Amino acid sequence: MLLATLCYFKFTYGGFCFAIWSYWFLFSPVACLNLCILHTSWFHVQAFPFSTFTFRVLAMLPDVLATAQFVSFFCLQQHGSSRFASTSVVKQSSGGLFGWLLGSKPTQFPALDVPLPGVTIPPPLPDFVEPAKAKVTTLPNGIKIASETSTSPAATVGLYIDCGSMYETPGSSGASHLLERMSFKSTTNRSHLRLVREVESIGGNVSAIATREQMCYTYDAFRAYVPDMVEVLIDSVRNPAFLDWEVKEQLEEMKAEIAEFSANPQGLLLEALHSAGYTGALAKPLVAPEPAIHKLDSGVLKEFVAENYTAPRMVLAASGVEHDVLVSIAEPLLSDLPAVKRPEEPKSVYVGGDYRCQADCQNTHFALAFEVPGGWYEEKTAITVTVLQKLMGGGDWFCTGGVGKGLYSRLSLRILSHYHQIESFSAFNHIHNYSGLFGILATTSPDFASKAVDLAAGELLEVATPGNVTQGQLDRAKRAAKCKVLMDLESRAVACEDIGRQVMTYGEREPIEKFLKDVEAITLNDISSTAKNIISTPLTMASWGDVTNIPTYESVSRKFHSK
Repeated sequence: MLLATLCYFKFTYGGFCFAIWSYWFLFSPVACLNLCILHTSWFHVQAFPFSTFTFRVLAMLPDVLATAQFVSFFCLQQHGSSRFASTSVVKQSSGGLFGWLLGSKPTQFPALDVPLPGVTIPPPLPDFVEPAKAKVTTLPNGIKIASETSTSPAATVGLYIDCGSMYETPGSSGASHLLERMSFKSTTNRSHLRLVREVESIGGNVSAIATREQMCYTYDAFRAYVPDMVEVLIDSVRNPAFLDWEVKEQLEEMKAEIAEFSANPQGLLLEALHSAGYTGALAKPLVAPEPAIHKLDSGVLKEFVAENYTAPRMVLAASGVEHDVLVSIAEPLLSDLPAVKRPEEPKSVYVGGDYRCQADCQNTHFALAFEVPGGWYEEKTAITVTVLQKLMGGGDWFCTGGVGKGLYSRLSLRILSHYHQIESFSAFNHIHNYSGLFGILATTSPDFASKAVDLAAGELLEVATPGNVTQGQLDRAKRAAKCKVLMDLESRAVACEDIGRQVMTYGEREPIEKFLKDVEAITLNDISSTAKNIISTPLTMASWGDVTNIPTYESVSRKFHSK
């Protein structure tokens, strides 16, 4: 870049000033200030020939500032800017005649595959690393300890108990819901504040969730803190204090949660399907009914925990922890639990039914569901239903994000793409150990509710009829099912939960390769026959919102059981 100059000649009665300005000065705030002072002083000198000494000094300031700035810039370019940046490992050249202006430049670059001096290259990983296998150890009192190692620097530890809302009695209704909220509160060994501080000090994350069949407590942190994680986790489960003031505080929170439950129509419909479709254990509510809240207190919780939190019904699982290390840490903390005989699982009977709730809502939410006989213990049926759910797919009428959203599923192509009155339309499955539910959840405008129910019934009948599903659709559904499971298992928390639940259900953790082979083995005949068996069970309907136009239960049931 050539140096261009602007010359300002200022004539006064007392002297002559000459200033050289460079265009590059215009890019700095100081240069702008110089120009302002220059033009201001020139105006005063021209307008007032007999100006005071102050104006004469002011007229010289731009020249002084410009000279100082020019010298500083020149020196900076000549001597480098090492005080502003670290020294480069690449040899630098002076840059030639205009190096002071354009800066120095590297004369040689090391190849990208050549390590920098003083850097040690770690040993390369092999092309294939054998996936870690889950190991299971059963303590003398019946507690199972299962873990799976990984290369992650973090670990997740979970304690899973075969106890949920299905084990509640009329006197303890809502206890599981309250136990979820009372997790990681004060224990007999530490206050809630101390527990929170201990978790925060290692950057951990704790959580708990209650289901109809299990209680799950998890702790996620760096694997170096596994001993602390296991101790806090077991202390929170074995020694809860259930302080009266903490219980009352959580009961108030539960009231607010129940009041806001109507904002979750999908969760409300799933609860309604269980209460209407089953009799017995699975019909018991997972979300505590409001009348039950007034009966819950610390005494009810202590009795429920003492009765159900027993050794044979517990599994301690971990993802990212060496098995021998986990056993050595956990055994002293769990071996003193008494070996109480495992009680018989409460019975549930699927009967079907209808639930309707008229609510102040501008939409109509409804669900059609049928039983999945056998649940997870009928593994072939459960896996086929998983693929069937991906085959039907669906979702919301407006879907954000990238690929993999099920936009080529049957419900997306056949329903959501053609009926703008429908806001959401998706297949679902909710499987338990011995039974499960499969069907369609939908949200539509009230005037289109009757037609939407007919469409849902028609889609279920379509997949149950041989020849209506193509091999391409099935292959796409298989890939979607496998990808969903594999992506979920990349999460430590999901992997830990999968280990805990499988060990609790099957007594072992089946390798993922077995699941992938089972999915790949599913045929078109498996899809149609499984769907036909499912829709041959009694229909369960649930609707919420403006239910005026929802067809009667009998009229919808006849579509499936007319013969």
